[in-house]
Amino acid sequence: MTPSDVSGEYAERGDYHRAPDRAWDYLPTYLAKLARVRGWLNALPAGTSVLDAGCGEGVLVEEFAGRLAIEGVDANYTSRHVQRGSLLALPFPDGRFARALCLDVLEHLAYEDQPKALSELHRVLAPGGELLVSVPNLAHLQSRVHFLLTGRLIRTASEVKHPGDRPLAEYRRLFDRAGFDVLAEQGVFPTVPILTAWIRRKPADRAWLHGALTRLLPWPSLSFLAIVSLRRR
Repeated sequence: MTPSDVSGEYAERGDYHRAPDRAWDYLPTYLAKLARVRGWLNALPAGTSVLDAGCGEGVLVEEFAGRLAIEGVDANYTSRHVQRGSLLALPFPDGRFARALCLDVLEHLAYEDQPKALSELHRVLAPGGELLVSVPNLAHLQSRVHFLLTGRLIRTASEVKHPGDRPLAEYRRLFDRAGFDVLAEQGVFPTVPILTAWIRRKPADRAWLHGALTRLLPWPSLSFLAIVSLRRR
């Protein structure tokens, strides 16, 4: 791969999802998300057609290419497993896929573009097809506490990086308007005040507490990350 094959964050940070930095404060959440997505993909019949939309380096596309008919598309990355393309105009025909992934992508889009991306995902899925989405939740537990004290929610990242930051409740409304029914929701990392900052100082070493909190308080509405399974109407 040449430098011209990547842009945006990948041009700056390289393939940072492939070998994550142990000091990355999102690391335990990222690994927990991957474990759940792998479980979802492993449960699919061999040969199922799957789109990974906004797949970045295509880590999951490469991993499952031998068992599933999986394809990856990303606006900022090109490789043997990933083709360049926008979520606002996916380069696939109607009803092409039985399943789709859209993981930690929607928050990177402007508010007005999020419904367009969901419409495109709806279009390329076959009727009754399923979509697995992960989104950071602007109204996570620590953010709610902060709002009670200051009147402001805590963004999940900078406005430049996550211009489309939303509470999970707003994403649910977007999913419904786009023609999807919610099948299931899972939460990853309820952001308990004080403990959250302690975990993020040494994320790799304190992942055990991250996992314990997720098991103790599994509610998506209080978690930093929500994983939502949807079905196309």
